[in-house]
Amino acid sequence: MHHEHYSVLLHETIEAINVKPDGIYVDLTLGMGGHSSIILPKLTTGRLISFDKDVFAIEKSRERLSKIGHNFTLIHSDFQNITDELAKLGIDHVDGIIADLGISSPQVDNSQRGFSYNKDAKLDMRMDQTQTLDAHYIINNYDEDELCRILHDNAEVKLAKRVANAIIANRPIDTTLQFADVIRSSLPAKIVKAKNPCKAIFQAIRIEVNNELGSLQKMLEQSIKLLKPNSSLAIITFHSVEDRIVKRFFGNLTKSKLPVKMPILEKKEFGVKVIDASKNELVENKRSRSAKLRVLTKYI
Repeated sequence: MHHEHYSVLLHETIEAINVKPDGIYVDLTLGMGGHSSIILPKLTTGRLISFDKDVFAIEKSRERLSKIGHNFTLIHSDFQNITDELAKLGIDHVDGIIADLGISSPQVDNSQRGFSYNKDAKLDMRMDQTQTLDAHYIINNYDEDELCRILHDNAEVKLAKRVANAIIANRPIDTTLQFADVIRSSLPAKIVKAKNPCKAIFQAIRIEVNNELGSLQKMLEQSIKLLKPNSSLAIITFHSVEDRIVKRFFGNLTKSKLPVKMPILEKKEFGVKVIDASKNELVENKRSRSAKLRVLTKYI
């Protein structure tokens, strides 16, 4: 099984948080340790705290990071718990936070996890294997309105009602390939031919299973309160729904609070920049095409 995960915009993300040897840094999406393994060797008296909902990721990354240094702490938790988890460690402010919102390749590659529409498996899609809600429950129990909401809100699926009705009509649906067949047969052939609809629909279900958008919103609200002055929050997004949440949140923080015609110089509290993958990276890794790095810097 292929267990590599190529970290998109890796160096740009690390550069964005400007790692100081004595700083405290948080990697909210540890995964296979791509970002954490670059931050850790830059620290001397500093500390790295990394989160992941997936026990497999925690175990694998612990092996990898232990070979680099020992001033790191790994936390098995949803990143929406960032404030509480850091408080347990006696930390209330940090020097930089990163989050890569892309799904980790090993999760997709492991057919038993049920993330992929190309590999046969029981419908699952749980990033945290200790939680009870899974894709099988949602697909076999949610009513038409709930399914339409998920498809529309989480992946902007155009013919959501049609897909929702097909799901309900074909129950029970037990496996990923069975679900993919239901999706394809519910839509006009020209739509299926133009773009595989399974990608967006599997995404919509996965987001619901893992409460990804709710967690993201809570994490953003907490992260800005944890940042020290002149430190940054760097977030990599991969699809328009999550990117819109980050863009809107950052945009609201940087909006001027003064009336337009006031000639007073306002002290900037936050700054934002957006970085896309380089030409080289676009050639090397097709995942980077949809990636966007948004960096919020807190000045005061």
